Formats: sequence, structure tokens, C-alpha cells
Amino acid sequence: MDRRGFLKTVPLAAAVPVLTGIPSLRELFIDDDDAVICSKKFELAASLRLQSKPIGDVIVEMGRSFLGTEYVANTLEQPGEEHLVINLHGLDCVSFYENSLVFARCIKKGKTTFEDYKKELQWIRYRGGIINGYTSRLHYSSDYFFDNEKKHVLKVVTKDIGGVRFEKSINFMSTHPDSYRQLKDNPELVATIRKQEAAINSRELYHIPTHTVAKVAPKIHNGDILAITTDIPGMDVSHTGLAIWVDDRLHFLHAPITGSKVQITEKTLAEYLASSPKRLGIMVARPLEPF
Repeated sequence: MDRRGFLKTVPLAAAVPVLTGIPSLRELFIDDDDAVICSKKFELAASLRLQSKPIGDVIVEMGRSFLGTEYVANTLEQPGEEHLVINLHGLDCVSFYENSLVFARCIKKGKTTFEDYKKELQWIRYRGGIINGYTSRLHYSSDYFFDNEKKHVLKVVTKDIGGVRFEKSINFMSTHPDSYRQLKDNPELVATIRKQEAAINSRELYHIPTHTVAKVAPKIHNGDILAITTDIPGMDVSHTGLAIWVDDRLHFLHAPITGSKVQITEKTLAEYLASSPKRLGIMVARPLEPF
């Protein structure tokens, strides 16, 4: 029997001890297509009885299930008409936390088919949950948080837990259209992007500066979505991931950079942020229990 066939015949509950040790979850999923990977993650959730746990803890468990998954840059930048891109084999920093959130919401709702997963992914990834071309996708993290707060997916708690104003003019996409395949090929879209940037700039943005993160850490919950603010002109956020508590210390669960894999930082979140002057601070979005 080949390896894939073997995995499909083994009850998932019996496989859980292996899933949490060696070989990695990634090794178990690598040969399967996205629909099969999706099914296995829902089976894992059932075996761990995740539906009864707080959504933050479910997000962390789903995030852990991606440990060892290869980082792949620009996973959503596909040629042709805008469509729902699904890639559970390779993740960038956004698609990592996004998929962890999507799986968690499906699990909490008890909607665990591949079709349920796709519907939830579209709802979260696109403005108002509707695909209407490239500009309907939520490109900026602060805009992603804003739209999903309106949809009652999450609550932006940055200000509430000690954040200060983040003064920044957001215009990177409209001023660097050649950096984006769709904008380079369709320059008429830049005007819409510029309007979206103007809407972002009309809002008050907050972040928790790096030097205060250690003090604020006790107010950050397991599974909170973290967006690292940046000094790159025109850009709000340069990296994203999940808050994870390990032995009473706050760490960062993320898909780091090309050539790396989904991992938990050895350093605490505060130490990780302080290791680069380009990491100005964090925005914090807290996933809400679905209803």
C-alpha cells in the first residue's frame, strides 16, 4: 500500500500522537491535494474536540498543524481573472494566519466540508465577502482588519490594550504598481486602489510600539492575529502571524521568509520584534466566536 493510501485508512485519533511529534504534520499532508488536506485538518480538529474550545485556542491548534509547511511568496498573485486561490501546500505570512482563522471558524460553526472552507475563505479574504476583481481583495492588513471587523469576524483591540496612534500615509500599491502583476498589466485599476488607500488614510490607525510590547503582552490572547508595522514608506504592515503562549511566555507563530517554514519563534514576541529596527510595533486583531 502506498503512503497516501495508508494514511487514508488509519483512524485519525490513532495518528494524533504522531501528529504532535515526528514526523511533522507537513510530512503527513505533503502528497495530498488541497481538498484532502482540508478534510484531514477537520478530522484532526474532531479528534482533538476543538469545537468546544475558545476560538483563539482553535486558531493556534490549526496554526500548529501547519508547522513545517514551506513558505511560498505571493501565493495569491495568480494570472488571469481574480478567483479564489487555494494553496494549503505553501503559505505566505498572510495566507498562513488567514487559513488558520478560516479553519477555526469552520470548526466552531460545525461546517467542515471543503465547500464550507471555500465559502469561509472567500468571506474573509474579500471586501464584503464578494469577489469582484483584483481590487475586491483586501490587500492592506489594516484594511483587512477593518473589513473583517465590520463582518464581525474579529475585533481590533490595539488601542484598547495600550496602542498609540500610528501616523502613516498608506500609498505603497498606487505608487509602486510595477511591483504587482495585476496593476502592471491593468493600470486602470490603480485609481481604485488609490481610493481604497484614501479610505485607509481617513481612519485612525493604532499600534503597540515595539518597546512597550513586553509590558502589554499579558493583554494579548492566544490566537490573536498580529500585524507588524513597518518603516517602509507607504506601507502599513510588513509581516503577520499569530500570538501563541508557550510556557507562560508570549511567542510568535508565523510563516517567516522565503526558504523557511511555518514555525514558532525561539525568542519571545517582544525579543523578536526588538531584533530588527524595521519592526516598529504591532496591530492586534482578536478573532470573535462565530454566531
